[in-house]
Amino acid sequence: MGQPWMLVRAAAILLVTRQTLALSDIFEDGKSDKEILDNLLRATRYDKRLLPPVQDADFCCGLQSPEEAEFEIRNISSSKQRETVKVDVSVLLLSLASPDESSLKYEVEFLLQQQWFDPRLKYSNQSRYDFLNAIHHHNDIWLPDTYFIMHGDFKDPLIPMHFSLRIYRNGTVFYSMRRHLILSCQGHLNIFPFDDPECSFSLESISYEMKSIKYVWKNDEDVLKKSSSLATLNAYLIKNQTSECNHKNNWRAEDGNVPADEDGHPGCDLCQKQFKGNYSCLGVRLIFTRDRAFYFTTVFIPGIILVTSSFITFWLEWNAVPARVMIGVTTMLNFFTTSNGFRSTLPVVSNLTAMNVWDGVCMCFIYASLLEFVCVNYVGRKRPLHNVVYRPGENPVIQGDKKRDSTGVANEIVSCTNCGPNPCTHTANNGCAAESCLLQVRKKEPPHPIRVAKTIDVIARITFPTAFAVFLIFFFYHYSSYTHSDSQK
Repeated sequence: MGQPWMLVRAAAILLVTRQTLALSDIFEDGKSDKEILDNLLRATRYDKRLLPPVQDADFCCGLQSPEEAEFEIRNISSSKQRETVKVDVSVLLLSLASPDESSLKYEVEFLLQQQWFDPRLKYSNQSRYDFLNAIHHHNDIWLPDTYFIMHGDFKDPLIPMHFSLRIYRNGTVFYSMRRHLILSCQGHLNIFPFDDPECSFSLESISYEMKSIKYVWKNDEDVLKKSSSLATLNAYLIKNQTSECNHKNNWRAEDGNVPADEDGHPGCDLCQKQFKGNYSCLGVRLIFTRDRAFYFTTVFIPGIILVTSSFITFWLEWNAVPARVMIGVTTMLNFFTTSNGFRSTLPVVSNLTAMNVWDGVCMCFIYASLLEFVCVNYVGRKRPLHNVVYRPGENPVIQGDKKRDSTGVANEIVSCTNCGPNPCTHTANNGCAAESCLLQVRKKEPPHPIRVAKTIDVIARITFPTAFAVFLIFFFYHYSSYTHSDSQK
């Protein structure tokens, strides 16, 4: 039993020795990287359809000596199964952009770097190249079938050559490619513009399960690296993180969970089974925010100015009709113009948003101040009662029903029963005892309409600014609490 194995071993060593001697002149100084790659990738020794073997005697031809080949064969004889190909992944952000502030689509340009070990691509140290530029052998080398899921859409590269491929002496392959994704993000538009859109995408192998290929973040990176020349346009990245995908929420159907078709019949079990399995997957999560300074300067501060400007009418005279009408109508028209111009750029949603609340409440305050002027003007112009004498700042009195004492203070006329058979009249504090006097209760006349109009203005000076201040505190506190809770998730 030992002799056949010894013969196979000797034949393998002899074959390796011949191939090593034949390759020695290829790796000499002065040979181009093309000549070296043509020899490494020839069909008799390299098949790109096969995964990179971690230990394989058939692909150890780049070794310098037969002793090293014998060492490899000895290790292979002791190993029972092929190891998993580990692909180190890293992402370098190059640019971030969004079509406009209110969009939920973000364009992310990044450099995807993948690194793995392929012993079939080892070459001798006699070469003067530290690495081989295999960009023109891109279609001849095994590459991981990495694809993106949950991203949105790809954007065509600006230049034809958007990748690089390097092969190092020890067989390490470094593959980097530029990718431009249009991410369809998720955001809470009901609190726009206080929401923080979240964008995510994943890297996964479409055909190799985890036992064949395993993706790992290079150097256990928990965040994406940013280029020193990172360019942003309407995209404000506040947080990013990397992780392994949650297989519970994976898009691949699980056993026994085959969705039904439109007619309610069980779905195609065969087409679902081809996607089942344990696949290695890496996830990227990007969290953006809005430029709130932009919204404060273009929406909130102008709105506050217009609303408070409408309150100026409360300090004008009640009969200053031209001034009060001009302020009320002008502020309303300006607010309509500002609001409509900005609302045209907002996302169209069916639910109530923070911007709708802001526009509605501000418009109610402006309209209420205009209605207050109408009420004041109407009350102030009412005709007073014909039998009532009005004095500035005093309540109305009835002619002949009041007398004034020596101090000038008016006293009520009362009826006294102690004067005899015929009742007499005296003032309330003169002429008869208080216990024997019956006050003739007179109905108080209403105050002067002008006084009522001025009272309404005084009340409005306090209630309107106070109510608007309470609304501002509640509005910004309520929606900022949403933002704080989302940032902690």
